[in-house]
Amino acid sequence: MIYIGLTGWGDHDSLYQDLSNKTQKLTTYSAHFPIVELDATYYAIQRQSTIHKWCTETPEQFKFIVKAHQFMTGHSDYREHYDSIKDVFKAYKEMLVPMVEANKLAFVLLQFPPWFDCTSKNITYVKFATSLLKPLKIAVEFRNQTWFQQSYKEETLSFLHDEGLIHSICDEPQNGIGSIPFVNRVTDDAAFIRLHGRNFHGWTQGDRTSDEWRDVRYLYDYNKKELEWLKKQVDILRHKTKDIYLVFNNNSGGHAAGNAKTFIDMMGIEYTGLNPKQLKLF
Repeated sequence: MIYIGLTGWGDHDSLYQDLSNKTQKLTTYSAHFPIVELDATYYAIQRQSTIHKWCTETPEQFKFIVKAHQFMTGHSDYREHYDSIKDVFKAYKEMLVPMVEANKLAFVLLQFPPWFDCTSKNITYVKFATSLLKPLKIAVEFRNQTWFQQSYKEETLSFLHDEGLIHSICDEPQNGIGSIPFVNRVTDDAAFIRLHGRNFHGWTQGDRTSDEWRDVRYLYDYNKKELEWLKKQVDILRHKTKDIYLVFNNNSGGHAAGNAKTFIDMMGIEYTGLNPKQLKLF
């Protein structure tokens, strides 16, 4: 099965042009796509009631890819809010209970920061973090080139395979140490592709803590030739694994939804079991 979706559901204006009630965005989003990457959990541990609400607003077969909290991946310091890092993981897993019970959790995404390089210390931390999350299914995304340099690439993939982790395949600009190459390899019975766009000049511009940086970084519209290239990569993966998840994250200019819909058509996919689409009055 090939699952195609977007990061978040709030900012894709092209999906909501005829939506009068803006609180129904997730319901409307899940009339178009079978998965979503949940980014809100990176910024805050959500209430179980909120997770339950999101589950009830989506159809039975809908799945969430849930991003790990920033404390869990070393993006920021947990010590002002929690006594130990184990407490963070405990609160995070408790948050996900309604989603697990509803069978709507695809997997958790551990996205490590650009300064998280390939060292023995960091390998040990990946093992530690994933052990605290299990038995949940986990994907790992590295954002430092050292993990995939020639001398470590095969060892990195073998490590992910041996630990039972999904390798996050990334399409992104190759601009500096904080970029990783597109490595079309599978380490689990599921493949995961994240499409960040190819905005080379915007990839490293600005202050990473500002919204403006994010607005520039993911400003990209995939053209037909690039989507045809992506189709070839997915066709390769179809021979290697059972399920493939693709998430378009190039939404600074609102292009993600359109690119995803075009790609669904290119793949000849017709999803069933989605929420009913809103009918226009005229």
